Amino acid sequence: MEEHNNARIYIVDDDSLSAEVMVSLLKGSGHTVESTSDAASAFDQILDSRPDCIICEMMMPEVDGLNLCKRIRETPDLAGMRFIMVSAKAYEFDQKRAFEFGADGYIRKPLNTETFADLVNRILDDHIDMKFWGVRGTLPVPGDQTLKYGGNTSCVTLEFPREQFFIFDGGSGIKNLGDSLMAEKRSRIRARIFISHPHWDHINAIPFFTPLYVPGNEFEILGANQGDTTMRELISAQMEGVYFPITLSEFGSRVYFRDLEEESLEIDGIGVETKLLSHPGKCLGYRINYNGRSICYITDNEMFKETSEFYFPHYERKLADFCHGADALITDTTYTDEEYETKVGWGHSCISKVVQLADDAEVKTLYLFHHDPDQSDADIDNKHELAAKMLLERKSSVKLKTPKEGDLFKI
Repeated sequence: MEEHNNARIYIVDDDSLSAEVMVSLLKGSGHTVESTSDAASAFDQILDSRPDCIICEMMMPEVDGLNLCKRIRETPDLAGMRFIMVSAKAYEFDQKRAFEFGADGYIRKPLNTETFADLVNRILDDHIDMKFWGVRGTLPVPGDQTLKYGGNTSCVTLEFPREQFFIFDGGSGIKNLGDSLMAEKRSRIRARIFISHPHWDHINAIPFFTPLYVPGNEFEILGANQGDTTMRELISAQMEGVYFPITLSEFGSRVYFRDLEEESLEIDGIGVETKLLSHPGKCLGYRINYNGRSICYITDNEMFKETSEFYFPHYERKLADFCHGADALITDTTYTDEEYETKVGWGHSCISKVVQLADDAEVKTLYLFHHDPDQSDADIDNKHELAAKMLLERKSSVKLKTPKEGDLFKI
């Protein structure tokens, strides 16, 4: 993945005020920027200067952004150039149209000055932003013993260059995610929410995800059904009058539901694979495949030790195959090996089994996740040290991370 820390960017926009804002923001981000309001002569200037990236308004007189993009894509010498369309047109049709003509990104006006430069950088580098909003399991645990890693339960996001937005699980971390999106004043949020399973620490903060109540937003909630109970029924059940004061009907955004099985599918142009995990009830792990990179989200999951009567090597081989070669493996590491001795059959894994999975699957980086609520920050530090020692003993090439709440990684 090529990084553009100091890209040469050429802006084509007949709105001088908008162009000035973009120039200022991108120069502040370390880029070299030129601009023009003359779309008719822009192609010749681009051919002469060969910038790394074009940012172009879609609607302009004489030559519009779509035609300029098409012409650039038809010119072999300019094949590697990034092209980002900007437009006040918020319709999904126009965004798809821009991508059909060869655009690498589509940014809506009015520009969000808080996020514009970061979004351009994501498109330039073609990287995925992977952020952790909650890393605990079972129960939120606020307090002075959880300040380093945070006390919120499972929630991880992936943001892609073309603004595809995937959310994994709706534990208490999803509330902070919603607050952040609202603070950024994002408009017309469109996202997929993947649920691993409907245990409370993975769904009970969905009603507190504020963007769900905003008209114009659109969400699809995906996950495994539980027998005859659909994903829609699972989410709505916790919002019935006995348990919660409002119902699904109060959501202002458009919300859809999809039941998943163990399958492979494409969502928003991104490959998604699912796998049934070893956990009470029906629980899905996810593998996300994008432009030669893969991220595996495997929680909750129990891998029994070889000495256990429940040890199932065939399952572990299949899981290692599912995760093989992934750039990131985010996985349930609830217990130390010592703690696990009294928690067999509770549906969660210990450090040695997680290290074995990561090494057997030859993943690039292992992310320890879903920590027991009784573990302090110091206990999680100790888990990291134990995992690092085990990887060293195995002479493994796997890198190790123990993410904290709020940590952002570029994949």
